[in-house]
Amino acid sequence: MRIVGKPQMDETISHLINQQWTNQTLDLFMAAISNIDIWKPFLVVIILLALIFGKFKARACILSLLICLLIAEQVTSFLKSAVNRRRPKQVEPVRMVQLQPTHPELLTLFHKPTIRRSDETDRTRSGPSFPSGHMTDNTVIATCLTVFYRRRGALYWIITAAVGYSRIYLGAHWPSDIFATFFLAVGETLLILVMLELIWRCAARKSGSGFFQRHPNLIANPT
Repeated sequence: MRIVGKPQMDETISHLINQQWTNQTLDLFMAAISNIDIWKPFLVVIILLALIFGKFKARACILSLLICLLIAEQVTSFLKSAVNRRRPKQVEPVRMVQLQPTHPELLTLFHKPTIRRSDETDRTRSGPSFPSGHMTDNTVIATCLTVFYRRRGALYWIITAAVGYSRIYLGAHWPSDIFATFFLAVGETLLILVMLELIWRCAARKSGSGFFQRHPNLIANPT
């Protein structure tokens, strides 16, 4: 299956966000929030702190989150190959924002990014457009945090929305990619979490250990 066309609404919204609703502040913010290399050290530290110092709920959340991300990554890879939809920058010139290379990556936030138009060389640098890997990962994270921590966890949806918008802003995805990926990622994450909860409860019933007696549920556990 190969989708090469683009609905008129997709094209209209994409052009507005990518080429008209732009400024220097948004250029840096959108490029930075889409660059996982900048935030990776912070994420690793947060995960390690949660595993070392967190209680059962924090550890269960991290474990469930990592499993969901691993499975979602496989689904995303399969669908990208199956659908094979081309990105905006692969079918037309788009406005691209490139961060300055620095070491460590965090220092790029203090440099003005380069703005250019995409060309022929950009058409082979990225894989297919749907689903969006960035949107999938952040939707999985937001869904898991919301399930485990309710209102506090739901605050991560702000980051997810910003990342989704940034992918359109940077000319990496069509708006429909972002919206469709959102629903897909929420659905598969909830399904995985339900399966993990059922597996945990089954193991708790069959196990006579005190650990499972203290934590009969993986998700609905207050501690």
